[in-house]
Amino acid sequence: MIVGGHIGYPWTAEIISLATKYPGVHIDTSAYRVTRYPAELVEYLRGHGRRKVLFGSNHPAWPAGECLAGLDALGLDAETAELFLHGNADRVFGLRS
Repeated sequence: MIVGGHIGYPWTAEIISLATKYPGVHIDTSAYRVTRYPAELVEYLRGHGRRKVLFGSNHPAWPAGECLAGLDALGLDAETAELFLHGNADRVFGLRS
């Protein structure tokens, strides 16, 4: 497994391409607040990348609550929000058995 941290910046388009092509490549949002996600990442998350993007904060500098402020503005459906917030991490890192 590969998890491209920090939304792959400055290569966000490239990490989205790799995550689309390769089953073992994922993207996390660490070090970014929801309000700063690039449009291309949000579009990917809402669509065919819903199982490939993992929420990450920048704790303790930016606690999770601060990073998630504005989450509703992304317009994620309930299933995508669940996958993004914990389901994808559970699966990728084998957190639940």
